[in-house]
Amino acid sequence: MVTRAKSGIFRPRHFADITTYQPSSLLYALVTTSTPKGFKSAAKHPGWLDAMHKELLALHSNNTWDLVPHPSNTNIVGAKWVFRTKYLSDGSIDKLKVRLVAQGFTQTPGLDYDHTFSPIVKAANVRVILTLAVMNNWPLHQLDVNNAFLNGHLTHPVYMEQPPGFVDPRYPNHVCRLRKALYGLKQAPLAWFQ
Repeated sequence: MVTRAKSGIFRPRHFADITTYQPSSLLYALVTTSTPKGFKSAAKHPGWLDAMHKELLALHSNNTWDLVPHPSNTNIVGAKWVFRTKYLSDGSIDKLKVRLVAQGFTQTPGLDYDHTFSPIVKAANVRVILTLAVMNNWPLHQLDVNNAFLNGHLTHPVYMEQPPGFVDPRYPNHVCRLRKALYGLKQAPLAWFQ
């Protein structure tokens, strides 16, 4: 039996179309900024520090947490900074995006949360809506909510350590009692839905 590989027939290999990018801006973006993995490496770059301050400002303006003394017999969820560099279509840097996320994998079921289910739309339903819109000439609109999960209120008290690199010097041993959901919490999608 002769297989495709033996006869020299191979599946096509698809590569990114790099001819559409301007090599100079792409090379500049790759050389000048690397996405940091943690706070220590991000703190050396003023752009990342500015993005972290903006994220903290959004969290404080939404009254996301209160600093409280460390309660006994409670689970303290860790906090972590997540960094991402956003690029424009020409390869140049659009913005440096930072999120403070809770390390929800340390949460205990029954203690930190009860339910995590939140309804989502199925892809088939989206296709039906799009088909109906095209057939009936309906206008389509989209919506993006900034800091979406910060609008969900928590039903169980969740305690999180202070953000790395931004520990309040007046209360270094305090923890954050979350009022609202943060990215990374097990119950965050449900809190946003409700």
